[in-house]
Amino acid sequence: MLPVLETTAHSPLTIVWFVLITVLWVGFFFLEGFDYGVGTLLPFLSHHDNERSQIIRTIAPVWDGNEVWMITAGGALFAAFPHVYATMFSTFYLALFLMLVALIMRGVAFELRGHKDSPCWRHFWEGAICFGSAVPAFLWGVAVTDLLRGLPINENMIYQGGFLDLLSPYSIFGGLTFLFVFVFHGAAFLTQRLASYGLILQARKAAIRCGALAIICYLVCLALTIIQTDLFRSPVAAVFLLAAGVLFILAYLRLFQQHFRQSFIFSSLTIVCTTVAFFSGLFPRLMVSSLNPAWSLTITNASSTPYTLSIMTIAALCLVPVILIYQIWTYWIFRKRIGSEDTEYH
Repeated sequence: MLPVLETTAHSPLTIVWFVLITVLWVGFFFLEGFDYGVGTLLPFLSHHDNERSQIIRTIAPVWDGNEVWMITAGGALFAAFPHVYATMFSTFYLALFLMLVALIMRGVAFELRGHKDSPCWRHFWEGAICFGSAVPAFLWGVAVTDLLRGLPINENMIYQGGFLDLLSPYSIFGGLTFLFVFVFHGAAFLTQRLASYGLILQARKAAIRCGALAIICYLVCLALTIIQTDLFRSPVAAVFLLAAGVLFILAYLRLFQQHFRQSFIFSSLTIVCTTVAFFSGLFPRLMVSSLNPAWSLTITNASSTPYTLSIMTIAALCLVPVILIYQIWTYWIFRKRIGSEDTEYH
């Protein structure tokens, strides 16, 4: 188990930006989580073109807006903690490249699927949506567990390993846990957005199967987290991670009982609690060095100058509320359930 860094005084601005980045990643995983889940489920919920079009329409107006949270979080990380940004992107270079390819395929597929009235054409792009959703979901789980377990980072903040060093039983189970939780979250989202009761039951059926797999992977991942990380030395992180497990079980039970809205709320809270547990377990670190805990990147040794943080704080206070208002407005406008009459463009 990795030892915890000694507590030191941290600048209030670095703490503010650590919290802000946490909030941005919470928003991203919550919103993009059901996007990934819906995209992964697309080829499996129905064999009828019209029904698949309905499924796509549930996320078509919002998927690109949801990804803005990732871009914003990455930009905030670059501006507030540039050393972390540099080390993280060099560490996960190949994984991020694969994720980028998957996301590009996914974005292109949303646009091109409806451009040609051919079953083969549509099935190909539906497969691209599935691939472009499942791969990033899995890789995010790998990245999160790798960051918790620690990576071979030297005293110069340089990653000393290779791509295969990112893969371990812990990170693979982390990736599978993220994937199955997101698929469950996506299925719960579909129960709130589809008008067809038959499709809702199909989503419920898929959620029951993937939810069971998610619970198994979570338990394995929880055991490995206790053994291989120091997350449980943080009482806040431990409480949030255990709460995430309880909330997911509640989401699973409520979906099984066909209380779909409650199930979606609980699955959303599961993702929120998991993300908070991850960041609170890391604090004050952002990347843990498995070579020497003193070489870990923290909010102190990896931050920008106080002047830069001050300017960025003012900008964030002005812009973040605007983004939130726009996002809420978008979901309000597209709140209607999707039926067969809403598929002409997809």
